[in-house]
Amino acid sequence: MRRALVREGGLWREVDVVQRTGSTNSDLVARSAEGRLREGVVLVAEEQTAARGRLDRQWVAPARSGLFFSVLLRPGDGVPMERWGWLPLLTGVAVATGLARAGGVDTALKWPNDVLVTVGGEERKAGGILAEAAGDGGVVVGVGVNVSLRADELPVPTAGSLALAGAVSTDRDPLLRAVLRGLEDWYGRWRAAGGDAGACGLQEAYAAGCATLGRVVRAELPGDRALVGEAVAVDGDGRLILATEAGVQEPVGAGDIVHLRAG
Repeated sequence: MRRALVREGGLWREVDVVQRTGSTNSDLVARSAEGRLREGVVLVAEEQTAARGRLDRQWVAPARSGLFFSVLLRPGDGVPMERWGWLPLLTGVAVATGLARAGGVDTALKWPNDVLVTVGGEERKAGGILAEAAGDGGVVVGVGVNVSLRADELPVPTAGSLALAGAVSTDRDPLLRAVLRGLEDWYGRWRAAGGDAGACGLQEAYAAGCATLGRVVRAELPGDRALVGEAVAVDGDGRLILATEAGVQEPVGAGDIVHLRAG
């Protein structure tokens, strides 16, 4: 895997694989705090015992049943911080396209950071993305994807996996390579455009794969607030735009999204 990913002039400079850890995100954030790590470090775990999603929710899966990895990025050189909110969405595009290409499985994205598959005609969450500041201009982006989990191994009944969605391949090595190559490609385009998601095609690519757009959704916002409306767009800052019954278009920059029905 290192030979396939680490190359002169490429993004990925170091690929470490560990058998078991609490959280690859926590480990990489801690390593970054100990001393300045170069951009492009990848940490992969066969098993995570304390993986976290958004709002510190736990992500639990059996050993060797999924992709569990984190990467260290340093977009500060040339990309304004206000555009860093695109990093989870950018990663989502790379994950969805990589899984489709290498696994032969249809995927979709739920704003802002979930990867969906279809199991028995129902949308199921098969993966999640978590971006965290790592200090000193770094961002650690973690990805967890259920690959080979059987129905009796799912953490909750509403979860899914690539295997349950009918993937033609559940070999994690080519899946991970496809995702990381896609991430390198999109990150390079985005950085070259100064973080302008519209100019580099990222905004259009995300919208094309986003299952949230065109749906009536409930946004559960900080401060115990909620907003219901049709998700009509993702704007240039990566925010979800909701058209409410009051005739107002409201941007949502952070919050949990519940899909209520198709648009």
